[in-house]
Amino acid sequence: MNSEGKNGLVSVVVPVLNEEKSLEELYRQIAAAFISTDLTFEIIFVDDGSTDRSFEIESKIAGVNPNVSIIRFQRNFGKAAALTEGFRMASGEFIATLDADLQDDPNEIPAMIGQMNGGYDLVSGWKKKRNDPITKTFPSKIFNRVTSWMTGAKIHDFNCGLKVYRHEVVQSLKIYGGLYRYIPALAHLSGFRVGEKVVQHRARKFGVSKYGGSRLYHGFWDLITVLFLSKYERRPLHLFGLPGIICFLIGFVISLVLTIRWFMGHWIGNRPVFFLGILLLIVGLQFISMGLLGEMIAFGQKKENTIIKSVSLPDSTKENACL
Repeated sequence: MNSEGKNGLVSVVVPVLNEEKSLEELYRQIAAAFISTDLTFEIIFVDDGSTDRSFEIESKIAGVNPNVSIIRFQRNFGKAAALTEGFRMASGEFIATLDADLQDDPNEIPAMIGQMNGGYDLVSGWKKKRNDPITKTFPSKIFNRVTSWMTGAKIHDFNCGLKVYRHEVVQSLKIYGGLYRYIPALAHLSGFRVGEKVVQHRARKFGVSKYGGSRLYHGFWDLITVLFLSKYERRPLHLFGLPGIICFLIGFVISLVLTIRWFMGHWIGNRPVFFLGILLLIVGLQFISMGLLGEMIAFGQKKENTIIKSVSLPDSTKENACL
């Protein structure tokens, strides 16, 4: 991926999984969205192991439109992998993402880019009025409110496929598994300014949804992962140290009291609290040890990621420095 995006170019990244009926119409809609703007665009189809004619149609579109590129996976790796590869190939100043099922309206993209001139680094679509059954909308509302509360990202729709990013944002994102649902939260926790725009949400025209009811369950664990990585990736001892110290101190106090009673002639070998004290001491030490090992790993990663930038000084400056 280029370190800097090309000015005025919008890279439209489209993950595709078995959407053969919608692709040609989707291309026409994306092209039409940029006709009356000063922006140029490229489209990157990321075929995530489609088993229908999607790749054939993508190739047909790319064959007559040089601004269309294709990435093809040999099997289905998931949306996070598709977005990651699309981001890697994108060269635009702005990167837009949308789903291939025609439920996202490409005409929203120029307006979302315009909104970014207000200082935003990422603008996420908000499907305020959704054309989906209540079995999808109600769990989604719970998911969005909990995520907003726990991450501090004040937006209403984290999982909308329609988003626009600055180039530097996608460079910093590390997503895998189900973490693509939390891209606005990850960007917010990384210090980027995140906004949203109400967008039109259209009913699905072809095919069926690829997502089942298990998303809420998996989403909960993905949220825990996001919070852990954002707050404790660089300081794991802060997470493991507190419960470790608490357990160790409680175990130490129990053991100390029992030791004093033993010296006073009381038998303590068969008392349950004796085994509890020993267990808490061991658990506390294990927590602290895990935190210290995590700190060592994090410190090693910091050293590997350190970039030393050499600066060439003018000759006059060098002479002054020598003096």
